[in-house]
Amino acid sequence: MEIQNQFKRYEIKYLFDSRRYSAVRRAMEGRTVGDEYGRSTVCNVYYDTPDHRIIRRSLEKPPYKEKMRLRSYGTPRGDSKVFLELKKKYDAVVYKRRADMTYDAALKFIEQPHPYSQITREIAYFMEFYGTLYPAMFISYAREAFFGADDRDLRITFDTDILWRTEDVGLAAGVYGSPILAPGTVLMELKIAGAVPLWLSEVLAREKIYPTSFSKYGRAYTDSVISENKNVRRCEIYA
Repeated sequence: MEIQNQFKRYEIKYLFDSRRYSAVRRAMEGRTVGDEYGRSTVCNVYYDTPDHRIIRRSLEKPPYKEKMRLRSYGTPRGDSKVFLELKKKYDAVVYKRRADMTYDAALKFIEQPHPYSQITREIAYFMEFYGTLYPAMFISYAREAFFGADDRDLRITFDTDILWRTEDVGLAAGVYGSPILAPGTVLMELKIAGAVPLWLSEVLAREKIYPTSFSKYGRAYTDSVISENKNVRRCEIYA
Protein backbone atom coordinates (compact mmCIF):
# COMPACT_ATOMS: atom_id res chain seq x y z
CA MET A 1 0.00 0.00 0.00
CA GLU A 2 1.34 3.45 -0.94
CA ILE A 3 2.12 5.62 2.06
CA GLN A 4 0.35 8.97 2.12
CA ASN A 5 2.67 11.68 3.41
CA GLN A 6 0.57 14.81 2.86
CA PHE A 7 -2.85 15.47 4.38
CA LYS A 8 -5.33 18.35 4.33
CA ARG A 9 -8.53 17.80 6.29
CA TYR A 10 -10.82 18.81 9.11
CA GLU A 11 -10.40 17.03 12.43
CA ILE A 12 -13.26 16.79 14.93
CA LYS A 13 -12.73 15.21 18.35
CA TYR A 14 -15.15 13.55 20.77
CA LEU A 15 -14.78 12.07 24.25
CA PHE A 16 -17.22 9.44 25.48
CA ASP A 17 -17.62 6.24 27.47
CA SER A 18 -17.49 2.59 26.43
CA ARG A 19 -21.27 2.33 25.94
CA ARG A 20 -21.26 5.12 23.36
CA TYR A 21 -18.16 3.62 21.78
CA SER A 22 -20.08 0.38 21.22
CA ALA A 23 -22.98 2.29 19.66
CA VAL A 24 -20.70 4.10 17.22
CA ARG A 25 -18.88 0.89 16.29
CA ARG A 26 -22.18 -0.84 15.54
CA ALA A 27 -23.13 2.02 13.22
CA MET A 28 -19.78 1.70 11.44
CA GLU A 29 -20.30 -1.95 10.48
CA GLY A 30 -20.38 -2.29 6.70
CA ARG A 31 -19.52 1.39 6.26
CA THR A 32 -15.85 1.37 7.27
CA VAL A 33 -12.80 -0.85 6.93
CA GLY A 34 -9.66 -1.09 9.05
CA ASP A 35 -6.72 0.94 7.80
CA GLU A 36 -3.14 -0.22 7.18
CA TYR A 37 -2.28 -0.33 10.88
CA GLY A 38 -5.71 -1.38 12.23
CA ARG A 39 -5.20 -1.91 15.96
CA SER A 40 -1.84 -0.55 17.00
CA THR A 41 0.12 1.22 19.70
CA VAL A 42 1.02 4.69 18.46
CA CYS A 43 4.11 6.23 20.04
CA ASN A 44 5.05 9.90 19.65
CA VAL A 45 7.82 12.19 20.78
CA TYR A 46 6.92 15.89 20.63
CA TYR A 47 9.71 18.39 20.13
CA ASP A 48 9.62 21.82 21.73
CA THR A 49 11.83 24.69 22.85
CA PRO A 50 13.31 24.64 26.37
CA ASP A 51 10.66 27.17 27.47
CA HIS A 52 7.88 25.14 25.78
CA ARG A 53 7.07 27.99 23.41
CA ILE A 54 5.36 25.76 20.85
CA ILE A 55 2.84 24.12 23.17
CA ARG A 56 2.26 27.27 25.21
CA ARG A 57 1.43 29.13 22.02
CA SER A 58 -0.90 26.32 20.96
CA LEU A 59 -2.78 26.49 24.27
CA GLU A 60 -3.55 30.15 23.58
CA LYS A 61 -5.75 28.87 20.70
CA PRO A 62 -4.37 31.11 17.94
CA PRO A 63 -5.78 30.85 14.38
CA TYR A 64 -2.50 29.22 13.30
CA LYS A 65 -0.49 26.68 15.26
CA GLU A 66 2.06 24.01 14.48
CA LYS A 67 4.05 21.21 16.07
CA MET A 68 6.69 18.64 15.22
CA ARG A 69 6.74 15.04 16.35
CA LEU A 70 8.42 11.72 15.67
CA ARG A 71 5.96 8.82 15.42
CA SER A 72 6.26 5.05 15.40
CA TYR A 73 3.81 2.19 15.49
CA GLY A 74 4.99 0.11 18.40
CA THR A 75 8.42 0.40 20.02
CA PRO A 76 10.95 0.80 17.20
CA ARG A 77 14.38 -0.68 16.63
CA GLY A 78 17.06 1.22 14.77
CA ASP A 79 15.91 -0.06 11.37
CA SER A 80 12.16 0.31 12.05
CA LYS A 81 10.12 2.72 9.95
CA VAL A 82 9.10 5.92 11.73
CA PHE A 83 7.52 9.19 10.62
CA LEU A 84 8.92 12.66 11.22
CA GLU A 85 5.89 14.92 11.04
CA LEU A 86 4.87 18.55 10.90
CA LYS A 87 1.27 19.19 11.87
CA LYS A 88 -0.21 22.60 11.22
CA LYS A 89 -3.69 23.96 11.86
CA TYR A 90 -5.11 27.12 10.32
CA ASP A 91 -8.75 28.23 10.60
CA ALA A 92 -9.87 24.72 11.63
CA VAL A 93 -8.13 23.03 8.67
CA VAL A 94 -5.35 20.58 9.55
CA TYR A 95 -2.33 20.13 7.30
CA LYS A 96 0.05 17.27 8.00
CA ARG A 97 3.36 16.66 6.26
CA ARG A 98 5.55 13.72 7.11
CA ALA A 99 8.68 11.95 5.96
CA ASP A 100 9.15 8.23 6.54
CA MET A 101 12.61 6.92 7.37
CA THR A 102 14.29 4.50 9.74
CA TYR A 103 14.44 5.36 13.43
CA ASP A 104 18.23 5.71 13.31
CA ALA A 105 18.00 8.01 10.27
CA ALA A 106 15.33 10.14 11.93
CA LEU A 107 17.46 10.70 15.03
CA LYS A 108 20.42 11.67 12.83
CA PHE A 109 18.23 14.05 10.82
CA ILE A 110 16.96 15.77 13.97
CA GLU A 111 20.52 16.07 15.28
CA GLN A 112 21.84 17.42 11.97
CA PRO A 113 19.17 18.09 9.29
CA HIS A 114 20.08 17.16 5.73
CA PRO A 115 16.98 17.86 3.60
CA TYR A 116 16.45 15.57 0.62
CA SER A 117 12.83 16.40 -0.34
CA GLN A 118 10.30 19.21 -0.13
CA ILE A 119 8.85 17.81 3.10
CA THR A 120 12.23 17.40 4.79
CA ARG A 121 13.13 20.95 3.73
CA GLU A 122 9.98 22.18 5.49
CA ILE A 123 10.90 20.20 8.61
CA ALA A 124 14.44 21.59 8.54
CA TYR A 125 13.09 25.13 8.21
CA PHE A 126 10.78 24.56 11.19
CA MET A 127 13.73 23.39 13.27
CA GLU A 128 15.85 26.36 12.20
CA PHE A 129 13.01 28.81 12.93
CA TYR A 130 12.55 27.64 16.51
CA GLY A 131 16.25 27.19 17.18
CA THR A 132 16.96 24.78 20.00
CA LEU A 133 14.44 21.93 20.03
CA TYR A 134 14.53 18.94 22.32
CA PRO A 135 12.37 15.82 22.90
CA ALA A 136 9.93 17.36 25.38
CA MET A 137 7.16 14.79 25.74
CA PHE A 138 6.46 11.12 25.01
CA ILE A 139 2.82 10.25 24.36
CA SER A 140 1.45 6.82 23.45
CA TYR A 141 -1.99 5.32 23.02
CA ALA A 142 -3.81 2.25 21.81
CA ARG A 143 -5.52 3.10 18.51
CA GLU A 144 -8.15 1.54 16.28
CA ALA A 145 -8.20 3.19 12.86
CA PHE A 146 -10.74 2.96 10.05
CA PHE A 147 -11.41 4.38 6.59
CA GLY A 148 -14.75 4.82 4.89
CA ALA A 149 -15.57 1.77 2.78
CA ASP A 150 -16.73 4.03 -0.06
CA ASP A 151 -14.95 7.22 0.94
CA ARG A 152 -11.20 7.11 1.52
CA ASP A 153 -11.29 10.74 2.69
CA LEU A 154 -13.23 9.62 5.78
CA ARG A 155 -11.04 8.42 8.63
CA ILE A 156 -12.18 7.50 12.13
CA THR A 157 -9.83 6.64 14.99
CA PHE A 158 -10.45 5.55 18.58
CA ASP A 159 -7.72 6.15 21.14
CA THR A 160 -7.56 4.68 24.65
CA ASP A 161 -4.86 4.20 27.30
CA ILE A 162 -3.26 7.57 26.50
CA LEU A 163 0.00 7.85 28.45
CA TRP A 164 2.57 10.64 28.78
CA ARG A 165 5.98 11.13 30.32
CA THR A 166 8.70 13.80 30.35
CA GLU A 167 11.54 11.57 31.53
CA ASP A 168 13.37 9.05 29.35
CA VAL A 169 11.68 10.65 26.34
CA GLY A 170 12.44 8.37 23.40
CA LEU A 171 10.49 5.99 21.20
CA ALA A 172 12.84 3.09 21.93
CA ALA A 173 12.34 3.38 25.71
CA GLY A 174 9.01 1.56 25.58
CA VAL A 175 5.40 2.33 26.43
CA TYR A 176 4.76 3.62 29.93
CA GLY A 177 3.77 6.85 31.64
CA SER A 178 0.95 8.70 33.38
CA PRO A 179 -2.62 8.39 32.06
CA ILE A 180 -4.40 11.41 30.60
CA LEU A 181 -7.98 10.13 30.61
CA ALA A 182 -10.08 8.30 33.17
CA PRO A 183 -10.37 4.51 32.70
CA GLY A 184 -13.01 3.61 30.12
CA THR A 185 -12.86 6.97 28.33
CA VAL A 186 -12.47 6.87 24.54
CA LEU A 187 -11.16 9.66 22.33
CA MET A 188 -12.65 9.52 18.85
CA GLU A 189 -11.10 11.61 16.09
CA LEU A 190 -13.08 12.17 12.92
CA LYS A 191 -10.97 13.23 9.95
CA ILE A 192 -12.86 14.43 6.92
CA ALA A 193 -12.38 16.46 3.75
CA GLY A 194 -15.90 17.88 3.83
CA ALA A 195 -19.20 17.21 5.59
CA VAL A 196 -19.76 14.56 8.25
CA PRO A 197 -21.54 11.55 6.69
CA LEU A 198 -25.28 11.48 7.42
CA TRP A 199 -25.22 8.03 9.04
CA LEU A 200 -22.50 9.17 11.44
CA SER A 201 -24.27 12.44 12.23
CA GLU A 202 -27.38 10.46 13.13
CA VAL A 203 -25.64 8.14 15.61
CA LEU A 204 -23.75 11.03 17.20
CA ALA A 205 -26.99 12.96 17.68
CA ARG A 206 -28.86 9.91 18.99
CA GLU A 207 -26.13 9.12 21.52
CA LYS A 208 -25.69 12.79 22.49
CA ILE A 209 -22.03 12.78 21.50
CA TYR A 210 -20.74 16.32 21.00
CA PRO A 211 -17.48 17.75 19.64
CA THR A 212 -14.84 18.82 22.12
CA SER A 213 -11.57 20.72 22.00
CA PHE A 214 -8.83 18.30 23.03
CA SER A 215 -5.09 18.11 22.44
CA LYS A 216 -3.10 15.15 23.76
CA TYR A 217 0.09 17.17 23.97
CA GLY A 218 -1.77 20.15 25.41
CA ARG A 219 -3.46 18.07 28.11
CA ALA A 220 -0.24 16.22 28.93
CA TYR A 221 1.71 19.47 29.19
CA THR A 222 -0.96 20.92 31.48
CA ASP A 223 -0.86 17.79 33.66
CA SER A 224 2.94 17.91 33.79
CA VAL A 225 2.94 21.53 34.97
CA ILE A 226 0.34 20.74 37.63
CA SER A 227 2.30 17.70 38.84
CA GLU A 228 5.49 19.76 39.12
CA ASN A 229 3.75 22.68 40.82
CA LYS A 230 1.17 21.25 43.19
CA ASN A 231 -0.33 24.66 43.97
CA VAL A 232 -0.91 25.64 40.33
CA ARG A 233 -4.50 25.46 39.17
CA ARG A 234 -5.30 24.32 35.62
CA CYS A 235 -6.78 27.71 34.66
CA GLU A 236 -3.56 29.53 35.64
CA ILE A 237 -1.56 27.70 32.96
CA TYR A 238 -3.55 29.46 30.26
CA ALA A 239 -3.26 32.93 31.81
